[in-house]
Amino acid sequence: MPAMARVVRIHQTGGPELLRLEEIDPGRPGPGEVLLHQTAIGVNFIDTYHRTGLYPLPSLPHALGQEAAGVVEAIGDGVTGLTKGMRVAYAAGTTGAYAERRVVAAARLVPLPDDIDDRTAAAMMLRGMTAEYLIRRTFKVEPGMWVLFHAAAGGVGAIACQWLKHLGAKVIGTVGSDAKAERAKQEGCAEVIVYTREKFAERVRAITAGAGVPVVYDSVGKATFEGSIECLARRGMLVAFGNASGAAPPFDPLVLSRKGSLYLTRPTLFDYTATREELLASAGALFDVVRKGAVKVTIGQTFPLAQAADAHRALESRNTVGSTILIP
Repeated sequence: MPAMARVVRIHQTGGPELLRLEEIDPGRPGPGEVLLHQTAIGVNFIDTYHRTGLYPLPSLPHALGQEAAGVVEAIGDGVTGLTKGMRVAYAAGTTGAYAERRVVAAARLVPLPDDIDDRTAAAMMLRGMTAEYLIRRTFKVEPGMWVLFHAAAGGVGAIACQWLKHLGAKVIGTVGSDAKAERAKQEGCAEVIVYTREKFAERVRAITAGAGVPVVYDSVGKATFEGSIECLARRGMLVAFGNASGAAPPFDPLVLSRKGSLYLTRPTLFDYTATREELLASAGALFDVVRKGAVKVTIGQTFPLAQAADAHRALESRNTVGSTILIP
């Protein structure tokens, strides 16, 4: 009889209390697949979107989770470049990472360097590759640029702000509290705005002598969307990549012309790592800055797999710092 695996699934959408720890057969790897024994699992805001139904899952019941690290346990037909016992990690593949063991597509797996441990990998793959495509490809940030990054002390923000500083950019970070403001400064922000008590658009204009910034990175959504538009310089780009405060309201494209021929994009990591070559290049760039020490990955919270609901509550309370991981 095949070994069962513990997994956290939802049978209906809603609150954290709907996350259920269950035992299921993970199955055997088919062609192009491998069976992973997972050692650390990343928790991300997108997981809460899947849980609430904001981003619908293909079917229910369904496990949550986008990223993890682990060891290859079995290999299906036609898989090359991976061997049994190899340490690997993944992000932005098929949802279902909240599990002890699972079958995944080999093409989405990235071999891990010996000097990057499993927990660090699980804490950084999705956030780090997100930071990579945002600041190097969605909008190519150049040295000396002022950049606005919302939620600068969060999982993506903490990595992106360090990386932006490494690139020579001057980062204005927004945060929700004084404690997070201190954290954002440590992550490389030149200026920090506590947006819960300050009008961040006015501060950004003041900091940039009225010019505004060429790019705003906004994962907050509803609470910041309109203000983000106000921060942009002529022909600037708003990169909206999350909805932590709720979805942004319906938007009239004519606002983009009235505010200075602006650009608006809503990118996803999957579309920037759609090919094997793009995936390995993105992960390789991330590994490079982490191994250089230019980006330090902080694991702020660790929960057992069985306490995934508590991890979601912590994330949605906006009280987390850095990355959150589950340990199977």
